[in-house]
Amino acid sequence: MPPHLTPKEQKQVKAVVEAARRDNGVPRTAQQSIPFQRMFPDGICRVRDNYYTKTIQFQDINYQLAQQEDKTAIFEEWCGFLNFFDSSIHFELSFMNMATDAESFEQSIRIPFRKDEFNPVRSEYSQMLRQQLARGNNGLTKTKFLTFGIEADSMKQAKPRLDHVETDLLNNFRRLGASARVLDGKERLHLMHSMFHMGDDDKFFFEWKWLVESGLSVKDFIAPSSFAFPKGRIFQMGNLYGAMSFLAITASDISDRMLADFLNMDSSLIVSMHLQSVDQTAAIKTVKHTITELDRSKIEEQKKAVRAGYDIDIIPSDLATYGKDAKALLKELQSQNERMFLITFLVMNTGRTEQELENNVFQAQSIAQKHNCNLRRLDYQQEQGLMSSLPLAQNLIEIQRALTTSSTAIFVPFTTQELFQDEPGALYYGLNALSNNLIMVDRKKLKNPNGLILGTPGSGKSFSAKREITNAFLVTDDDVIICDPESEYTALVTKLKGQVIKISPSSSQYINPMDINSNYSEEDNPIALKADFILSLCELVVGGKDGLQPVEKTVIDRCVHQIYQKYFNDPRPENMPILQDLYEALLKQEEKEAHHVATALEIYVTGSLNLFNHRTNVDIENRLVCYDIKELGKQMKKIGMLVVHDQVWGRVTANRSAGKTTWYYMDEFHLLLREEQTAAYSVEIWKRFRKWGGIPTGITQNIKDLLASREVENIFENSDFIYMLNQAAGDRAILAKQLNISPHQLSYVTHSGEGEGLLFYGNVILPFVDRFPTDLELYRIMTTKLSEVSGNDRKQA
Repeated sequence: MPPHLTPKEQKQVKAVVEAARRDNGVPRTAQQSIPFQRMFPDGICRVRDNYYTKTIQFQDINYQLAQQEDKTAIFEEWCGFLNFFDSSIHFELSFMNMATDAESFEQSIRIPFRKDEFNPVRSEYSQMLRQQLARGNNGLTKTKFLTFGIEADSMKQAKPRLDHVETDLLNNFRRLGASARVLDGKERLHLMHSMFHMGDDDKFFFEWKWLVESGLSVKDFIAPSSFAFPKGRIFQMGNLYGAMSFLAITASDISDRMLADFLNMDSSLIVSMHLQSVDQTAAIKTVKHTITELDRSKIEEQKKAVRAGYDIDIIPSDLATYGKDAKALLKELQSQNERMFLITFLVMNTGRTEQELENNVFQAQSIAQKHNCNLRRLDYQQEQGLMSSLPLAQNLIEIQRALTTSSTAIFVPFTTQELFQDEPGALYYGLNALSNNLIMVDRKKLKNPNGLILGTPGSGKSFSAKREITNAFLVTDDDVIICDPESEYTALVTKLKGQVIKISPSSSQYINPMDINSNYSEEDNPIALKADFILSLCELVVGGKDGLQPVEKTVIDRCVHQIYQKYFNDPRPENMPILQDLYEALLKQEEKEAHHVATALEIYVTGSLNLFNHRTNVDIENRLVCYDIKELGKQMKKIGMLVVHDQVWGRVTANRSAGKTTWYYMDEFHLLLREEQTAAYSVEIWKRFRKWGGIPTGITQNIKDLLASREVENIFENSDFIYMLNQAAGDRAILAKQLNISPHQLSYVTHSGEGEGLLFYGNVILPFVDRFPTDLELYRIMTTKLSEVSGNDRKQA
């Protein structure tokens, strides 16, 4: 020891030397095992000296369900995506299937209680959601990430280049139709924490400011309680057992289902693909060198053949095959848009016990064998394998397979899109038939929330509408209005303390077609829009091939302005005009056309069909209103539907000023589309409602009626939500053409069971299954099966 050091300093130096001697590169803590140096808040990680990485999370797109030409387009786009990476960029694709915290996931789908009388119903609906969750994918959340890294001398030099690559990658994902976002530093730490704590309920708590206060490093916040690598073939991470394997790609022909099959396993696992593009010149040089070596071996074999006295064309079959393959590969690299990639494909299986782990490894090996490949255990490299699975784009395993772009792209990272929005307004629509995940979405998030529920009788149309009505009623403060031509919704509306308005010649419940409010139009003059409706009503009443004549329209418009002027001068409920006021105003006009219209109106004013000549005497302000028009005769039903439409429009306009959404359900929607006036008014609703916070939904089995006229075709074009159940053969063909559905997608609405079909949500198409539990009281209220309904009635009696 130098003499100028104090005894205390000498002791400190000795301790440092001793620590250095002990630290022989073998990690002694879980933190030391984690192979990165520093994480920055913006998401850049310095993994080792002069190597920096970033991570992008990307969402799924519908690949497995797509039409063949769409699949080809996605595949080609994915090839272009891979070719974007030059040899200076290291990248890793990570697919993580991890068990969610079941309790918090259940909490997220549970309907919160409110201060009203419907909490027992909310409790029952939440119970149904929990049952569906249990039928689903065992609470696995599936996430996908792309991590990319570059060599750079300093952070200052790395940052602009990483930002540039990131922008290009996000654009590439956008071209594929996959939404993607960059993770910041805290999110990357959270992701690694999730990996290290797959077997426990340890929550991630971390803030950057804590590092300064505590003197801890970021690794202290993500490391598991322990790592153990006892036998060389498995490892322990906290309470969880794990095993790392690599995929030996031996098949000459690989299916694009292979990666999807791994990710469909029901256990927690992580699949990592490390990809490194090889410089094109170097790749060609390597292949040419291989061909030269093969040719040399071939000459040696031919010399042997001559010496042995047999035909020189007889050479070992392997040599012939490899020679042919190598030449084909060289041609691809030289003439086509193919690059060479070095790929390391790693699979991390887990289990709560060693036995469960071995079962999961065996299942993964079976999947590999099904695709003519082998999944081999990384003997005595478990730690390197585990650390290579971290989304750091750092590959510590030196087992690589050279593949061309298209061979690499066959591991298409897309299967099926998920529709699960963890939002307060998200409603339940069934389970994803491909992944068994819950489908929960909010129609208000769509550009155009208008919707259609389509299906043959008995496929579950009305039930699906009732389920959505119940869900919207329990979860939101929105108003719900139903036009019910078959008297199917009474039980549900009564259960939810709504108002059922029975409109029939014998009923004492009335609604006034002349009702108006000051918000009725977005223009300054609500009377002008009301006049449009009254013209449509009179056109139905007067009938005739040509409808109303120009003079008749003029006198009706004049009278409408007169009778409403009085009301707006003194807007009290008792001053609201009724049909009789219009009738009397028409009689006072000089034109004979006015008297012609008045005569046609007479039966609806003083005659036997005067049910619409009364002021409204029911609670149309209730949150849930059902207009039951079953007992209206054929002629009156058309007028009844038109009047209900107008009532709903009045409610939508009033709600808009209060910032409230109005759901409007029209069952037997095809009845509205048969008559020119009601069809035109329905199309008008479809176009106008969205801006006013209305969400109309048409429920029908008759697709041909929907598309009978060009005008009605607008309903399809203005609907971003379609819930399609089983379809008749003729309708399937129409829908396939109209909505561009592939034959494979159509199979989900061909002879499908009750509550099975296709969901169109914006540009996402998903097959769904809704097996609503039949033992719930809600089911008994919502079902329209005759046997179950009559059984119900007996029970209630």
